[in-house]
Amino acid sequence: MSLISKLRRINLDRQGLLKSNPFGRGIQATLRAIERLGYVQIDTISVVERAHHHVLWSRVDNYRPAYLDRLVSERKLFEYWSHAAAWLPMSDYRFALPRMRQLNGERNWFGDCDKKLKHEILKRIEIDGPLRARDFDDPQHRSSGWWQWKPAKQALEQLFMQGDLMVSARHGFQKVYDLPERVLPDWVDTSPPDVEEFAAHLIDSSLRAHGFTTLTSITYLRKGQKLRAAVRRQLDARIENKVLTCVDPGNGTQVYIDPELLERRAPHGRAQLHILSPFDNVIIQRQRGRELFDFDYQIECYLPEPKRVHGYFCLPVLYRDRFVGRVDCKAHRSSRRLEIKALNIENRVDEAFPERFGRALASFAAFNGCDRIFAATGVSNRYLGECSIDSL
Repeated sequence: MSLISKLRRINLDRQGLLKSNPFGRGIQATLRAIERLGYVQIDTISVVERAHHHVLWSRVDNYRPAYLDRLVSERKLFEYWSHAAAWLPMSDYRFALPRMRQLNGERNWFGDCDKKLKHEILKRIEIDGPLRARDFDDPQHRSSGWWQWKPAKQALEQLFMQGDLMVSARHGFQKVYDLPERVLPDWVDTSPPDVEEFAAHLIDSSLRAHGFTTLTSITYLRKGQKLRAAVRRQLDARIENKVLTCVDPGNGTQVYIDPELLERRAPHGRAQLHILSPFDNVIIQRQRGRELFDFDYQIECYLPEPKRVHGYFCLPVLYRDRFVGRVDCKAHRSSRRLEIKALNIENRVDEAFPERFGRALASFAAFNGCDRIFAATGVSNRYLGECSIDSL
């Protein structure tokens, strides 16, 4: 087995995508999955089930969206910004503080926010308790998009990003804001990490989630020369102490990994097939997808329609230890039908693939509240197994 193949297996094993239910089942498995992954990205697009639920369902067979709500209500998770909006383990709260401090000092999330308005919002939430943005509605203001958010909404988000407010829950998809002292459990460490602690946390989180890491992965969308230098120092020290070794899998990338993990046999699993979210942790860093899986993936919903190749919300298809294609789906919830708008299988697959892909589609349809599958005109039945048009 080549080194790159072994690294793929290690990565998928750590990501919980190589075996069935690697974290167990139920709400505790959901928490274990998030703790392993480090975060789950929150996304608003609902053409199929939202990304945060999709990521967890891909790893916990009996996952229910209510599990995530309950973990938030039990204060085992908190909402903040990772590389994007995300739910994170509450035990990692202190490592969100550097960004909060930056946004409270060096720059604002929304540019200049009215200081008096922010003070009035904090006072009202202190007195009235948790509130949503709609509780600050100005009947005279009309907004046509997020870039024209009313001043109160902008102030709420600025207070949230700088750590003066937390999201205590979501009602529907609306944030409920409250004071940190009423959200944070007593056991949470609120001491800000120094740059060396923060660098160590980023390295450890990446190694835990993927089994190995690269400098690019560790510092993904995190700016600052001081942090990058601290990460380099930490990596060099771990190599010197033989905690990590640095290898090149043949693509010019420096990969950092525990030498004992590298010496073990590659993890094995059943022939898993996953229809993944575009925001899944295993694929969200597009450069890593290209380097590790030779899979050049782009979500196309942000492109003008004439420039789309694979579809508005094409979902990566993972089979065994390779990404083999993408499928563009849409859940028609009112009629309980899952539409296959486009299907592109780009890499060679074996004779067992159609049956497994058909079963995966059936499971995905049920997850989306659909009990029928139909394919748009022009979609070949070649890879649909027993899940041909309207077969469920």
